Amino acid sequence: MTLSEKDSQYLWHPYTQHKTSQTPIAISRGEGALLWDENNKEYIDAIASWWVNPFGHSNKIIADAIYKQLTTLEHVLFGGFTHEPAIKVAEKLIEILPKNQQKIFFSDNGSTAVEVAIKVALQYFFNKNEKRTTIIAFENAFHGDTFAAMAASGISFYTQAFQGMFIDVVRIPVPIKGQEQESFDALKSVIASHNCAGFIFEPLVQGAAGMVMYEPDALAKLIQICKENKVLTIADEVMTGFGKTGKTFAMDYVSEQPDMICLSKALTGGTIPMAITTFTQDIFDAFYDDDINKALFHGHTFTANPTGCAAALASIDLLQTQEMQDNIDRINKSHLNFQKKIENHSKVITARTLGVIFAVEIKSDSEESYYGSMRTKLYNFFIEKGVVLRPVGNIVYILPPYIMTDEQLQKVYSIIEEAIEMV
Repeated sequence: MTLSEKDSQYLWHPYTQHKTSQTPIAISRGEGALLWDENNKEYIDAIASWWVNPFGHSNKIIADAIYKQLTTLEHVLFGGFTHEPAIKVAEKLIEILPKNQQKIFFSDNGSTAVEVAIKVALQYFFNKNEKRTTIIAFENAFHGDTFAAMAASGISFYTQAFQGMFIDVVRIPVPIKGQEQESFDALKSVIASHNCAGFIFEPLVQGAAGMVMYEPDALAKLIQICKENKVLTIADEVMTGFGKTGKTFAMDYVSEQPDMICLSKALTGGTIPMAITTFTQDIFDAFYDDDINKALFHGHTFTANPTGCAAALASIDLLQTQEMQDNIDRINKSHLNFQKKIENHSKVITARTLGVIFAVEIKSDSEESYYGSMRTKLYNFFIEKGVVLRPVGNIVYILPPYIMTDEQLQKVYSIIEEAIEMV
């Protein structure tokens, strides 16, 4: 039996309708921006394995840091205990995060980082004897699959089975170019008509919505409106964090800063699941009390896992090297050149770039659903050509490892051009 056949016998995959989907590809090894399956077919990982792997597969620097930590202290409970790797991660992040971020809370993945932030927003006002139960989010947002994160997400097929079971979430339009005022007015209206605790957003780029982009000034205005009305703000940087937008964090482009930031994915360089939610001192102080009931009763068995912390430290160090910053700039320039080449193509609706993120929206004869026929045709074409890309409906995006070579990038661009001609 092949690995793929054994997989079909035992495993249940995410976001997969197993009755209609193809057999999963069994990957046997990876190096740099490349993967090889069990038949030794080579693939370019053009989405950094769901945006987690900016420094390439089997990165020796991160692997050595993990090995060293494993032979010292692999894990210890974080309730009532602490350890040097967690403290070092906190110190490192406080150095590079927006200056208002002062406290670090560890969890397991992007969804739980968001879960923590939403719970904190709600309890913050509870602790102050204020009743605020509404969370504001963007239309077509995606924040994760745990319940509060799912409630804040706006992609219906992810959440439709659970309608009526969620916390109170009200959505406002994304302030894309030309629609900024509509978004500002909607936010003011929601705040005026609801008891709003927090506003959660993907800063500058909505990932799962198809890399929808909007401007820093528009986000700054929304945050300012929230501050004026004492509504807490949550920046979900799970996708955008650690260099994806060209700066360390997307919020580095924005003049106003959030009360909370959610981090995961590239945090450990694609090695060990780990997430962090960061907070202002004011938020922490609302939980700091003689009353035990005002504490944040949230935790995970592997909170601040030392091995994950070692991977995170190595990953952040890699990001800060001049070589990696030059790579990010190189990829951005390459994307911009490709955007200019194809944006006026008769089959292209729009193309857009920010940092290492590139997206192209392809014309379709019919309205395309997230997992519609065009998406399936495109995905299968890319896999056949040896490129890992996961289109969102009729939108194809690239979010590559920063170490991807120019030759590999050009091959990805060429195959996308072939795909545009094919559809």
